[in-house]
Amino acid sequence: MNRKRTAVLISGRGSNLSALIAAASAPEFPAEIALVLSNREDAAGLAIAQKAGIATCAISHRNFDSREAFDRAIDAALREAKIDLVCEAGFMRIHSDWFPKAWEGKLLNIHPSLLPAFKGIHVQQQAIDAGVKISGCTVHFIVPELDSGPIIAQAAVPVLPNDTADTLAARILVEEHALYPAALRLVAEGKVRLEGGRAVFAAA
Repeated sequence: MNRKRTAVLISGRGSNLSALIAAASAPEFPAEIALVLSNREDAAGLAIAQKAGIATCAISHRNFDSREAFDRAIDAALREAKIDLVCEAGFMRIHSDWFPKAWEGKLLNIHPSLLPAFKGIHVQQQAIDAGVKISGCTVHFIVPELDSGPIIAQAAVPVLPNDTADTLAARILVEEHALYPAALRLVAEGKVRLEGGRAVFAAA
Protein backbone atom coordinates (compact mmCIF):
# COMPACT_ATOMS: atom_id res chain seq x y z
CA MET A 1 0.00 0.00 0.00
CA ASN A 2 1.27 3.44 -0.95
CA ARG A 3 0.71 5.34 2.28
CA LYS A 4 0.44 9.11 1.90
CA ARG A 5 3.24 10.97 3.64
CA THR A 6 1.41 13.40 5.89
CA ALA A 7 2.63 16.41 7.83
CA VAL A 8 0.80 17.83 10.84
CA LEU A 9 1.08 21.56 11.56
CA ILE A 10 0.64 22.53 15.22
CA SER A 11 1.12 25.44 17.59
CA GLY A 12 0.42 23.86 20.96
CA ARG A 13 -0.36 20.73 22.93
CA GLY A 14 -1.05 18.42 20.00
CA SER A 15 -4.13 16.53 21.19
CA ASN A 16 -5.44 16.02 17.65
CA LEU A 17 -1.87 15.19 16.64
CA SER A 18 -1.90 12.34 19.15
CA ALA A 19 -5.13 11.01 17.65
CA LEU A 20 -3.68 11.14 14.14
CA ILE A 21 -0.46 9.40 15.24
CA ALA A 22 -2.47 6.66 16.96
CA ALA A 23 -4.62 6.08 13.87
CA ALA A 24 -1.65 6.08 11.53
CA SER A 25 0.16 3.51 13.66
CA ALA A 26 -2.18 0.88 12.23
CA PRO A 27 -0.47 -0.82 9.24
CA GLU A 28 -3.62 -0.63 7.11
CA PHE A 29 -4.10 3.12 7.64
CA PRO A 30 -3.56 4.85 4.26
CA ALA A 31 -1.45 7.72 5.63
CA GLU A 32 1.71 7.91 7.72
CA ILE A 33 2.64 10.89 9.88
CA ALA A 34 6.04 11.73 8.42
CA LEU A 35 6.62 15.23 9.82
CA VAL A 36 5.30 17.47 12.59
CA LEU A 37 5.95 21.16 12.07
CA SER A 38 5.29 23.99 14.51
CA ASN A 39 5.62 27.75 14.48
CA ARG A 40 6.57 27.52 18.18
CA GLU A 41 9.73 25.79 19.39
CA ASP A 42 8.07 25.14 22.78
CA ALA A 43 4.93 23.49 21.39
CA ALA A 44 4.21 20.43 23.53
CA GLY A 45 3.16 18.49 20.44
CA LEU A 46 6.76 18.41 19.19
CA ALA A 47 7.74 16.22 22.15
CA ILE A 48 4.79 13.91 21.41
CA ALA A 49 6.02 13.51 17.84
CA GLN A 50 9.63 12.93 18.90
CA LYS A 51 8.55 10.26 21.38
CA ALA A 52 6.74 8.53 18.51
CA GLY A 53 9.89 8.66 16.36
CA ILE A 54 8.47 11.23 13.95
CA ALA A 55 10.61 13.95 12.40
CA THR A 56 9.93 17.45 13.74
CA CYS A 57 10.61 20.97 12.60
CA ALA A 58 10.09 24.37 14.25
CA ILE A 59 9.91 27.49 12.09
CA SER A 60 9.08 30.67 13.99
CA HIS A 61 6.80 33.07 12.16
CA ARG A 62 8.57 35.86 14.02
CA ASN A 63 11.59 35.42 11.77
CA PHE A 64 9.69 36.53 8.65
CA ASP A 65 8.42 39.91 7.56
CA SER A 66 5.30 38.66 5.81
CA ARG A 67 2.82 35.80 5.94
CA GLU A 68 3.82 34.64 2.50
CA ALA A 69 7.53 34.54 3.38
CA PHE A 70 6.68 32.35 6.39
CA ASP A 71 4.41 30.17 4.26
CA ARG A 72 7.14 29.68 1.68
CA ALA A 73 9.52 28.49 4.41
CA ILE A 74 6.89 25.97 5.55
CA ASP A 75 6.38 24.90 1.94
CA ALA A 76 10.10 24.31 1.49
CA ALA A 77 10.22 22.10 4.62
CA LEU A 78 7.19 20.11 3.45
CA ARG A 79 8.60 19.53 0.00
CA GLU A 80 12.02 18.55 1.37
CA ALA A 81 10.23 15.89 3.45
CA LYS A 82 8.32 14.72 0.34
CA ILE A 83 4.97 15.39 1.97
CA ASP A 84 1.76 14.43 0.14
CA LEU A 85 -0.90 15.74 2.55
CA VAL A 86 -0.97 18.36 5.31
CA CYS A 87 -3.22 18.32 8.39
CA GLU A 88 -3.44 21.49 10.45
CA ALA A 89 -4.28 20.78 14.09
CA GLY A 90 -4.38 23.86 16.29
CA PHE A 91 -2.01 25.73 13.98
CA MET A 92 -2.63 29.30 15.09
CA ARG A 93 -1.49 31.17 12.02
CA ILE A 94 -3.51 32.61 9.16
CA HIS A 95 -1.96 31.78 5.81
CA SER A 96 -1.31 34.03 2.89
CA ASP A 97 -3.47 33.24 -0.14
CA TRP A 98 -0.42 31.65 -1.77
CA PHE A 99 -0.13 28.66 0.58
CA PRO A 100 -3.58 27.05 0.21
CA LYS A 101 -3.33 27.54 -3.54
CA ALA A 102 0.06 25.79 -3.60
CA TRP A 103 -1.39 22.86 -1.60
CA GLU A 104 -4.89 22.89 -3.05
CA GLY A 105 -6.76 19.69 -2.29
CA LYS A 106 -3.94 18.46 -0.04
CA LEU A 107 -4.45 20.75 2.95
CA LEU A 108 -6.89 19.86 5.75
CA ASN A 109 -7.99 21.62 8.93
CA ILE A 110 -10.20 20.75 11.88
CA HIS A 111 -12.43 23.45 13.39
CA PRO A 112 -14.48 23.13 16.62
CA SER A 113 -17.86 24.16 15.22
CA LEU A 114 -20.30 22.99 12.58
CA LEU A 115 -19.11 25.22 9.78
CA PRO A 116 -20.19 27.48 8.21
CA ALA A 117 -21.46 28.51 11.65
CA PHE A 118 -19.05 30.17 14.09
CA LYS A 119 -15.84 30.82 12.20
CA GLY A 120 -12.66 32.24 13.73
CA ILE A 121 -11.82 31.91 17.42
CA HIS A 122 -13.73 31.50 20.71
CA VAL A 123 -16.23 29.44 18.76
CA GLN A 124 -17.63 27.52 21.75
CA GLN A 125 -18.57 30.81 23.42
CA GLN A 126 -20.01 31.98 20.12
CA ALA A 127 -22.22 28.88 20.05
CA ILE A 128 -23.37 29.37 23.65
CA ASP A 129 -24.05 33.08 23.10
CA ALA A 130 -26.10 32.26 20.00
CA GLY A 131 -28.24 29.82 21.95
CA VAL A 132 -27.78 26.92 19.54
CA LYS A 133 -28.70 23.45 20.76
CA ILE A 134 -26.18 21.58 18.61
CA SER A 135 -22.54 22.36 17.89
CA GLY A 136 -19.69 20.06 16.91
CA CYS A 137 -16.61 19.95 14.73
CA THR A 138 -15.72 20.07 11.05
CA VAL A 139 -12.82 18.82 8.94
CA HIS A 140 -12.51 20.83 5.75
CA PHE A 141 -10.13 21.57 2.92
CA ILE A 142 -8.29 24.85 3.48
CA VAL A 143 -8.88 27.60 0.94
CA PRO A 144 -7.73 31.24 1.05
CA GLU A 145 -10.92 32.38 2.81
CA LEU A 146 -10.72 31.65 6.56
CA ASP A 147 -12.72 28.60 7.72
CA SER A 148 -14.60 28.53 4.42
CA GLY A 149 -13.22 25.46 2.63
CA PRO A 150 -15.37 22.58 1.36
CA ILE A 151 -16.43 20.23 4.15
CA ILE A 152 -15.04 16.70 4.31
CA ALA A 153 -16.69 15.47 7.52
CA GLN A 154 -18.60 16.73 10.55
CA ALA A 155 -19.66 15.45 13.97
CA ALA A 156 -22.46 16.92 16.04
CA VAL A 157 -22.33 17.56 19.80
CA PRO A 158 -25.32 18.76 21.87
CA VAL A 159 -25.00 22.06 23.69
CA LEU A 160 -26.26 21.47 27.23
CA PRO A 161 -28.14 24.12 29.26
CA ASN A 162 -25.34 24.42 31.82
CA ASP A 163 -22.45 24.33 29.35
CA THR A 164 -19.55 26.73 29.58
CA ALA A 165 -17.15 27.31 26.73
CA ASP A 166 -14.70 24.93 28.46
CA THR A 167 -17.14 22.06 29.06
CA LEU A 168 -18.48 22.30 25.51
CA ALA A 169 -14.92 22.42 24.11
CA ALA A 170 -13.98 19.29 26.07
CA ARG A 171 -16.90 17.29 24.66
CA ILE A 172 -16.26 18.52 21.13
CA LEU A 173 -12.59 17.55 21.45
CA VAL A 174 -13.56 13.91 22.04
CA GLU A 175 -15.37 13.94 18.69
CA GLU A 176 -12.47 15.73 16.98
CA HIS A 177 -10.14 12.88 17.92
CA ALA A 178 -12.36 10.40 16.07
CA LEU A 179 -13.36 12.65 13.17
CA TYR A 180 -9.93 13.87 12.04
CA PRO A 181 -8.39 10.41 11.43
CA ALA A 182 -11.59 9.34 9.64
CA ALA A 183 -11.43 12.39 7.37
CA LEU A 184 -7.72 11.91 6.68
CA ARG A 185 -8.45 8.30 5.71
CA LEU A 186 -11.06 9.46 3.17
CA VAL A 187 -8.66 11.90 1.54
CA ALA A 188 -5.66 9.54 1.62
CA GLU A 189 -7.71 6.79 -0.02
CA GLY A 190 -8.93 9.17 -2.72
CA LYS A 191 -12.55 8.83 -1.60
CA VAL A 192 -12.96 12.59 -1.38
CA ARG A 193 -11.13 15.25 -3.35
CA LEU A 194 -11.30 18.98 -3.90
CA GLU A 195 -12.60 19.72 -7.38
CA GLY A 196 -14.00 22.98 -8.72
CA GLY A 197 -14.26 24.45 -5.24
CA ARG A 198 -16.30 21.51 -3.91
CA ALA A 199 -15.58 18.35 -1.95
CA VAL A 200 -16.36 15.53 -4.37
CA PHE A 201 -16.98 12.09 -2.86
CA ALA A 202 -16.35 8.84 -4.70
CA ALA A 203 -19.36 6.61 -5.25
CA ALA A 204 -19.65 3.90 -2.62
